[in-house]
Amino acid sequence: MSPERITLEVGPVAHGGHCVARHEGRVVFVRHALPGETVRAVLTEAAEGASFWRADAVEVLQSSADRVVPAWPAAGPGGVGGGELSHVSLEGQRRWKAAVVAEQLSRLAHLDREVPVEAAPGETDGLGWRTRVELVVGRDGRAGMHRFRSHEIAPLDSMPLAVPELDVESLLARRWTPGARLTAVAPVGGDGPLLLVDGLPVTDRGPDRRPTARRAVREVATVAGRQYRWRVAGDGFWQVHRSAATALAGAVVDAVGERAGGTVVDLYSGAGLFTLPLADVVGGHGRVVAVEGDARAVRDARRNVHEHPQVELHLGPVKAVLASAPVSHADVVVLDPPRVGAGRAVVDGVAALAPERIVYVACDPAALARDLGYLAGHGYTLSGLRAFDLFPMTHHVECVAVVDRG
Repeated sequence: MSPERITLEVGPVAHGGHCVARHEGRVVFVRHALPGETVRAVLTEAAEGASFWRADAVEVLQSSADRVVPAWPAAGPGGVGGGELSHVSLEGQRRWKAAVVAEQLSRLAHLDREVPVEAAPGETDGLGWRTRVELVVGRDGRAGMHRFRSHEIAPLDSMPLAVPELDVESLLARRWTPGARLTAVAPVGGDGPLLLVDGLPVTDRGPDRRPTARRAVREVATVAGRQYRWRVAGDGFWQVHRSAATALAGAVVDAVGERAGGTVVDLYSGAGLFTLPLADVVGGHGRVVAVEGDARAVRDARRNVHEHPQVELHLGPVKAVLASAPVSHADVVVLDPPRVGAGRAVVDGVAALAPERIVYVACDPAALARDLGYLAGHGYTLSGLRAFDLFPMTHHVECVAVVDRG
């Protein structure tokens, strides 16, 4: 029997890739809709005592001018995650994300700030941008992704968000060992594509079990007019958009600028995306103190900055390393925390360094707004904010906030 459908008049966007509607007085977070639309929706989570329900719009009765033919139907209602805005025009997606950033800043940081969302360098249609794809294999041996908020694996026939160099269609056409995890990487400007299956390199000849088998890639990007190269583990963390390294590192270098002074602290530094260009910003008379909790990323960073003696690398949780006081003062602090944000303890540790400027790179506007509120309590004021559309067809947005003391 088909699930019951309810009719909803869709309200504003909300953080998380859905819009807000109401049904008989109850809040319903509805995906695959647009503000102002009237839709029929299927309830996906509707516990009787729940404070809110979730739903998928499956039929549009009155459409928005921003609605387009979905670019990736497999990520539509009942489908996989990772493409929940593919029914929205690119300009509409950016207005959507700008509205979410503004709402989170207002609600959590009490800041009234309108922030236009910038397209990534070279972006045209919002497709073919992912340089890294994670796939899981179902019981039938077909590769796919998990359905949204589910452990069920949905097999895929295409992945239009992936760069052509990954040739994802070939991976999806093959049969794999059920339960296997595929990591496909196509670095920008460096080596050719790399495929890892359960962490093991795989070539046309099959698994490569040699200790010397290639497990890393080289990424190349131009930042502030200089070309940089990074070595990164194939299944390690790196920005997934083909232009993200250029956009984000460029924004960070611009924000640090002449305020670099003698010491820049780079927190959650990873393989050195920002550390490497920051070493050139401070020059031979400055100092970059980089802190990262992942040992493999620090090993990669050590290779990436080996020609820069002004860089110090510290391995350990950021909160713990800050508490151990490897540096007593910073002129500038750069931080790029995970999606959960830095949190109060790390913000307190950053403020204790008394930097004149803090450059905060955030992939979650709610976490950013919360932490900006903490920084305000230490006397820091938001002086600049840029937002980048580095995840087209999804609700995710990347922000670079500049916060100054006094």
